[in-house]
Amino acid sequence: MKEQSTSKGFAILSAATLLTKVLSLVYNPFLVWVLGSTRGFGIYSATYQIYVFIYVLTNTGIPSAISKLISEYIAVKNYRSAIKTFRISRTLLIALGILMAIIMFLFAAPITSTMGFPEAKNSVLALCPALIFTAMGSAYRGYFQGRGNMKPTAISQVLEQIINTIFSLLFAFVFIKKGIVQGVVGATVGTTLGALASSLFLMAIYEKNRHELKVRNTVNTIKHTNKQIMRKIIKYSVPITVSIGVTNAGTLIDTTNTVSRLKFGGFSSVAAQSLSGSYGLFITLIGVPIAIISALAVNILPAVSRAVALNDKKLVKRKINFALRVCFLIAIPSAVGLTVLSKQIYMLLYYNRPGYQLLIYGTIILVLMSLAQIQTSILQGLGKIYTVTIYSIIGIILKISINYVLIVRPKINIYGAIVGSVVGFLIPILLNTIYIRKRLRIKIKIISHAFKPLICSIFMGAVLWVVYNVFSTLIGFVIVGRINNAISVIIAMVAGMIAYFYSLLMINGISRDELDIIPYRLKKRIPKKLLLSRR
Repeated sequence: MKEQSTSKGFAILSAATLLTKVLSLVYNPFLVWVLGSTRGFGIYSATYQIYVFIYVLTNTGIPSAISKLISEYIAVKNYRSAIKTFRISRTLLIALGILMAIIMFLFAAPITSTMGFPEAKNSVLALCPALIFTAMGSAYRGYFQGRGNMKPTAISQVLEQIINTIFSLLFAFVFIKKGIVQGVVGATVGTTLGALASSLFLMAIYEKNRHELKVRNTVNTIKHTNKQIMRKIIKYSVPITVSIGVTNAGTLIDTTNTVSRLKFGGFSSVAAQSLSGSYGLFITLIGVPIAIISALAVNILPAVSRAVALNDKKLVKRKINFALRVCFLIAIPSAVGLTVLSKQIYMLLYYNRPGYQLLIYGTIILVLMSLAQIQTSILQGLGKIYTVTIYSIIGIILKISINYVLIVRPKINIYGAIVGSVVGFLIPILLNTIYIRKRLRIKIKIISHAFKPLICSIFMGAVLWVVYNVFSTLIGFVIVGRINNAISVIIAMVAGMIAYFYSLLMINGISRDELDIIPYRLKKRIPKKLLLSRR
């Protein structure tokens, strides 16, 4: 099984992630249409916030430990310990998946009631089997990522999302006839079926390549007992689980806090749920580029761990700066593009649903959340898991406090959640940066990494605005309404991406490492003079 470079692995995972998020974007407007209101989507969002919280408690710590330990063992050619780590972790994950499914089943009613969405109880119950299948799949994903092969993870993600999209819409359409609550239950069926299909696929790939695992250790490698490996798994997985669990617990508390404060501010239960649903649509939109950054975060953790295991400080620094550069190359233009075309994108995806103003004011969250994710993975790779957890807790406390004060004000309402999120991510980012620079003595130049992408993004934003308005006017002589908007948005986005990429090349804003991410067929269309000037 061939190991891939950091840039190649990221390219594969990001392509798969982008495809799954595009499918999700196509899926969500149809789901809102099937459910008939943003209130229905609010119930759906509450359901998945509970599911995601239990999911991350189950499927983040141990898979990250698998990835980290396997990458470390393979770096020093200790293949037997790598295999043993995977087998022990797989057993632990399946057992944990079963346990968490039982817990979610027992506590579905009180949790949904506390959040202000008692209607979500049945849909939460319907997701319990998915936890078992995702736990199984996560073990294999952690294994493949630790070996530096992102292709099985990428394919499984796409397969899972395709099945999820098809069957969730199908069952939502069938069940909505019995009411909005039943419709949301139907919308969860695809998640379980997708998780099952993804797990079976990963198992098949693993079994197919098992012969590659039968590699003898070199004479000087250290043998690890099951007990030693178990201790290492717990040592790495528990802090990561706590760190990500705290973040997602903050999201759950935030949702509960948001709905209750909206009600306290004078909104009815239905209106509060609708506003929460609008915020959920906003989070879904900014989640597309964030998911690509997540693919980078997944890839950078074993890469940094491998460099640390080899005691190569220069390689550690190079991996960190590469991750930060790519983070800004994706996050900043995404934020600018969503801001400039906010109303048009909402019209394209959600027709007359409210909420595009959230996109105008809130896309800064996209950049901050992306940077926070990368810093978290970097510090986890460096073994500073408790540090990043403490900083995350500080951010969550600030976010919840600000939300509590602002959301209750009728003129601010749901926009208070944006202010809270900005502060809640910004403070941990500053603390992480100070820690990396002063304690670890690794120089990272966040402002310089962000400067050129920002300049090119501003230029791209101007191109987007001009191209959209020109084509919207011209097409308006023939076609009006949503079709005109859709064609104009697509043309503007293509023009904007070309403008952004070529402006980066012109000002030397992209290096050879970042160019490796681009598919060969696209790269060969770039003028050779521009490519030869890369550093």
